[in-house]
Amino acid sequence: MKPPRRLMSHIRTFTQFSLRDLVATAGPTILLVVGVCVLAYLIVDPAPPRQVRLATGQENGAYQEFGKKYATELAKDRIKVTQVASLGSQDNLQQLQEGKVDVAFVQSGSTDEAEAQRKGLVSLGSLFTEPVWLFLREGVKATQMSELKGLRINLGPEGTGVPKLFRQVLALNGVEPADLQIGALENTPATVELLAGRIDGLVFSSGPDALLVQMLLQTPGIRLANFDQAEAYARRLPFLSHVVLPRGIVDLGRDLPPQDFHLIAPTATLVARSDLHPALIELFVQAAAEIHGGAGWFQRQGQFPSSQYTEIPVAREAAKFYKDGAPLLQRYMPFWVANLFDRLWVVVVALAALILPFSKVVPPLYVWRIKSRLYRWYGQLRAVEQTLEAAGEGQHEQVCADLLKRLDDIEERVNHMSIPLAFADNLYGLRSHINFVRQRVKATLAAAQPEPEPSRQPPIQGKRA
Repeated sequence: MKPPRRLMSHIRTFTQFSLRDLVATAGPTILLVVGVCVLAYLIVDPAPPRQVRLATGQENGAYQEFGKKYATELAKDRIKVTQVASLGSQDNLQQLQEGKVDVAFVQSGSTDEAEAQRKGLVSLGSLFTEPVWLFLREGVKATQMSELKGLRINLGPEGTGVPKLFRQVLALNGVEPADLQIGALENTPATVELLAGRIDGLVFSSGPDALLVQMLLQTPGIRLANFDQAEAYARRLPFLSHVVLPRGIVDLGRDLPPQDFHLIAPTATLVARSDLHPALIELFVQAAAEIHGGAGWFQRQGQFPSSQYTEIPVAREAAKFYKDGAPLLQRYMPFWVANLFDRLWVVVVALAALILPFSKVVPPLYVWRIKSRLYRWYGQLRAVEQTLEAAGEGQHEQVCADLLKRLDDIEERVNHMSIPLAFADNLYGLRSHINFVRQRVKATLAAAQPEPEPSRQPPIQGKRA
């Protein structure tokens, strides 16, 4: 009985397929396909960066507070948001144009469509209305814009959008900037000056969530100016909206404010460079929906974010979100997994372009490689026959003896050959042909050996009678 190890060796001689031959045949093709796919993945549609710079605004302003919320939202998808402080809307536009930031908060009315396109800027949507707050000391009796003449009013630094906006408001009332004592302090130091009585009024534009707004609305001795003609301002300056601060919205128990206040309000817009990665645009828009989608002091549930209320062209990905919602894959998968599948369409195209033709080439190559291992032994058999035919007279015995040993060696090596079962008929055909050649050699050997002479025996003499 054969030892178990040798028996297993014989069993493994026939396999369903030859993994070694399959790898040798398909390996180069697989490497080529993988290489092309990786190249397409990296070059045609690169992965989104993991860091983005967001220009916010002044200290204690609404832009700064919202910037923190965006950083928190995008951190969930492992995107780091670096907040860059600024003076305000105009400063943010300048930083976008210079490439110092990727995304920024910009106030409506700060630019126009032609200028935005020339600077390579796109809107990710309008986020919220940010009313123009005009806070005056209680002793200031002005109720109309024309009554502000001669007062000390702080409009903030030129980097914000307020000075430009408020000059337009003054112009509609026939008031020149020279008629006022205009200050250019930032909001926080200007608030200190107002509370100290060193200026008469403070103007800034911000969402109601800003700490300064919340504080000044509840500070004794400080009152909010009412824009009674807010609707007219909105008609004359299209980038403005007429909003109402409802009575008691700040504190119902203390009835703050004690009346409805009519305000004029530009809209805060999220603006990005046009070369910002589409995946990051999608993330920012989705974060905007989470942060600004609820009801507020001046907005209805679901009113913001929106593709309306902005003079800057809306990015294609943002417009698609406002129309159809979040991309299908991102509704059910983490961001990076969904982004991977979104980018795989490039790889699928590369695979289709390569696999289809190679699928017709690899199987024949695999068959040829298997059969070539058999064909080389046919070459050995042909060499045996040629040696047999070339043997001269008187050499056949020695040549045939050598050829028989050679055939035995060939048969031994063929018997130990590992070959898939699908090609077993070729193997057995080879073995039968080896035996065929052996018989031919034996026949030649038999013909070359001299016939034995008949033995000569003396005739048997008969007995004498």
